[in-house]
Amino acid sequence: MKPVIRVTREFSFEMAHVLGNYDGPCRNVHGHSYRLFVTLSGVPADDAENPKNGMVIDFTDLKDIVMEKIINRFDHSAVISSDFDREKRKMMESTFGNTVVVDYQPTCENLVADFAVILKKELPAGISLHSLRLYETAKSYAEWFAADNL
Repeated sequence: MKPVIRVTREFSFEMAHVLGNYDGPCRNVHGHSYRLFVTLSGVPADDAENPKNGMVIDFTDLKDIVMEKIINRFDHSAVISSDFDREKRKMMESTFGNTVVVDYQPTCENLVADFAVILKKELPAGISLHSLRLYETAKSYAEWFAADNL
């Protein structure tokens, strides 16, 4: 039996968000330096003719997927919920330019769950999304594990 191996790549991006109807200071627009750890699992290729021999996935391929589907969309954006006050939303869209409107409260927890949905659709056959860890601050993060979401 061939071993299942997990591989992880780290990404970073800058993003602002606002938590509508929140009872603390995060109800105001503010930003974070996010760090995203993407862990995949699979069996490394075992074919001397395959240029990816010995790899679960080429780290460059993983980078390309995450950059296209997550980082390029969210980096240097202001993220707000679709049910955020309409007038304030218009003001944010005109002020910040790159405003991403999502169908959820843009907490760290909801963002990491959304990222999992996005990334699972993009992975090559035989490779699974094992987990995501999204740091919102140096000391605070949310995690998503496939085993918890069957």
